[in-house]
Amino acid sequence: MKLSKRAKIIIGVGVIAVIAVVVPLSAFMVMNANSVQFQLLYNAGVKIEAYGLRIYVDPYNLPESFEALPADVVLITHPHFDHYQNTSIDLLQKEGTVNVFPENMSDAIAFYEGVGVNPGDEIEFGSIHVTAFYAYYPVVDSIPSVHPRENNWTSYIIDVGGFNIFHAGDSRNIEEYSQLTGTIDVALLCIDCNSGDQVVESLEVIQPRYFVPIHYTELSRQVFFVNYAASITNCIIVNLEYYQPYAFPR
Repeated sequence: MKLSKRAKIIIGVGVIAVIAVVVPLSAFMVMNANSVQFQLLYNAGVKIEAYGLRIYVDPYNLPESFEALPADVVLITHPHFDHYQNTSIDLLQKEGTVNVFPENMSDAIAFYEGVGVNPGDEIEFGSIHVTAFYAYYPVVDSIPSVHPRENNWTSYIIDVGGFNIFHAGDSRNIEEYSQLTGTIDVALLCIDCNSGDQVVESLEVIQPRYFVPIHYTELSRQVFFVNYAASITNCIIVNLEYYQPYAFPR
């Protein structure tokens, strides 16, 4: 997809780029070229498996059983406790795990010897391409935002062979979503961070093929579906319980 680019970061073997991190060649074995394996984890956490890579976004309160499913890549959207949790990140580490954080999370980058990104930065992991995108709360009535734009916290677009998954983090409906119109296959949007109207408006702008609600309580999810699901007519809603797996056809 075409976005304004600040830097292109290649993470692989034998490639010289802005930042070079070696990932074992075995990580790039094709697992299933016809589908993207997806699992909704707790809160905003997700697991994506494709092309032999296992990618986690914002893992939080993971059961210990996930130690047997280590990460090739961990993507963190921002430093709030329910998105950046050391115990869950530590559980997923193996030799060669690449940990990606917004650039202003300097302590986390140093601790995990990670990669720092800002909106517009791009990273390649074998056959999977990741673009850091904008994530913030627009200022309303001059009230200070707990997700300010100037922090450059990130959402992520995960491109799996042309199949694009957008994880919005805690972002609300923002003007930059117009850059995504018609380019996203799966949009993961926070229910608790947005009013129902904001979710519907975001989907009208992004126009994904599928919408997966994330970051919800059972009550907030029920309220959303009762009051707003019928307004979503331009995409398929994939309504998953926490830890429920799903396979998206490519």
